[in-house]
Amino acid sequence: MAEKTDLKKAAALRKAPLATPSDLGDNAIRDLSGALNELLADVFALYLKTKNFHWHVSGPHFRDYHLMLDEHASQIFAITDDIAERVRKIGGTTIRSIGNIAKLQRVKDNDADYVDALDMLAELRDDNKDLVARLRELKGLADEHRDNATSALIDNWTDEAERRLWFLFEASRPSVEGH
Repeated sequence: MAEKTDLKKAAALRKAPLATPSDLGDNAIRDLSGALNELLADVFALYLKTKNFHWHVSGPHFRDYHLMLDEHASQIFAITDDIAERVRKIGGTTIRSIGNIAKLQRVKDNDADYVDALDMLAELRDDNKDLVARLRELKGLADEHRDNATSALIDNWTDEAERRLWFLFEASRPSVEGH
């Protein structure tokens, strides 16, 4: 009897070779994988936009903005592997191409030939603010499905995004004369 069960498990594994075993239900895996893949697409889009602005920033605060945007891009890129591996750990599959990212991303691209430095910072500030809101929604979903590990990771990603938001807000504030 045990041999028959093992054969069934082996046959099921051949049909779905990437289905990592998980105690999460099928609905949880589907919901969380979908939400994490959308997050991953957004993070890749935000990374590329941040690098774009890092490469093209100009003006009197060039050095400060250039270095800050490079730091932000590195921080954003650093979570991509954690997001994708989380999808795989819970039994899902993740994005596979730039085209897949383009279908899922909610962060708007900026292909303009020139963007003023303060407009760059404001756009990235708003993108990071939106990312914080999406992370909070995803945390609720992870908590709803009792996925403690995803929920814990989201706490760190939220804190990092809030820090970027804060820096971008402060760096893009108009100076007040006489203060």
